[in-house]
Amino acid sequence: MSKPLSQAQIVLRRSADRGYAEHGGWLKSFHTFSFANYFDHKFMNFGSLRVLNEDRVAARNGFPTHPHRDAEIFSYILNGELTHRDSMVKKGTEGAQGKQFYRMKRGDVQFTTGGTGIAHSEQNESNKPVHFLQIWALPWKHGLKPQYHTRTFAEEDKRKAFVPILSPLAAGPEATPAEEEAATPKIPDTIPIHADFVMGAGIIEPSKTFQWTVGAGDAVSSQKKRKVYIHLPMTKKGQAKIKLDHRETAVMEEGDGAFVTGVNAGDVLHVESIGDAEAEVIVLDSD
Repeated sequence: MSKPLSQAQIVLRRSADRGYAEHGGWLKSFHTFSFANYFDHKFMNFGSLRVLNEDRVAARNGFPTHPHRDAEIFSYILNGELTHRDSMVKKGTEGAQGKQFYRMKRGDVQFTTGGTGIAHSEQNESNKPVHFLQIWALPWKHGLKPQYHTRTFAEEDKRKAFVPILSPLAAGPEATPAEEEAATPKIPDTIPIHADFVMGAGIIEPSKTFQWTVGAGDAVSSQKKRKVYIHLPMTKKGQAKIKLDHRETAVMEEGDGAFVTGVNAGDVLHVESIGDAEAEVIVLDSD
């Protein structure tokens, strides 16, 4: 068996310690970082990672149109359906995945660059609840042109290994308008983000172990002192559980997270599924 990363520090963020809010019976939301009415000066951000909310929205409800700017905002659908609209696309003109919104389902990720300003809504137009992660990252520069992407990531791929979901825009902070429009990510078949940031997701069967290579190898610019946040969503009624880096002191249950520091690009972090149900694990790897 490979050895733990002796230089890595792992600090757990237990689910019960997160912020929590309910709104009018239609929204139940857990906040890993300070958000809305939940504030804790110790949990403002982790590198570029600024928001990680685990949301459940009741049927025929949702977030009305509201503005954003200078934030990279993405939704990872765990269960149910979510329709995302904004000020750049008129209702009824939504297209397929790519640069046109559509009704998202499990396996889909929707991404918005708020940039100079954008207004959007997230509505559950179905007859069943929707469960998703809402995540924000801080962009590497302000005043970007607003844009968006959607993409589907196959379930079967996530059951084999961690699948890269987001990676930095290949052209970097000084991208030309043409390079912004081309939206080429550092890692093929991922969604480009305006940050030195990589996201991955995997579904790990009990007794199986996946490996996450910090920084996704050479996909990031900042190679030293990476900040990796691991999140285990609440999807299996408490039956999923994972162990990080072979450490008995780093066992996570559903809803828990972990701050991993002291690691560099290329280091390999092991994630073992030790519960009675498969574990869907989200990795957020930041400068």
